Amino acid sequence: MDRDIETVEGACHCGTVRFRARLSEGLRSARRCDCSYCRMRGAVVVSAAKEDFTVLAGGEALSVYRFNTRQSEHFFCGRCGIYTHHGRRSNPGQYGINVACLEGLSPFDFDEVPVNDGVRHPSDAPAGAAGPRLAGVLRFIRNP
Repeated sequence: MDRDIETVEGACHCGTVRFRARLSEGLRSARRCDCSYCRMRGAVVVSAAKEDFTVLAGGEALSVYRFNTRQSEHFFCGRCGIYTHHGRRSNPGQYGINVACLEGLSPFDFDEVPVNDGVRHPSDAPAGAAGPRLAGVLRFIRNP
């Protein structure tokens, strides 16, 4: 797997929502989060600057979900229900993009994925506190 990939295209499960993005750090930004929503969603995400993300088709089918502080927008296809991307609360200038929606990629292509501590989100920490904390690492071990 080329972790330095820059431009990617992707789509929801039914193909209604299609997008293109230039990734900020390629696949090196892959991560998960352990906040209440991400725990249930279970997606591996990578980052792109908002200006480097373009919806190619199906923008009218996108629905948005906000919770808790209501700062982060989580987008999903209103037809098939697949989460495609979200506005990052910890970096409002970026989107987190669902790796499972990217052409030719799967979350199972990653042997290890860092898991950020979203339960104690860095935006909720006192001023001067350290940035994102690592809650752990998720490993995928293939059967022989």
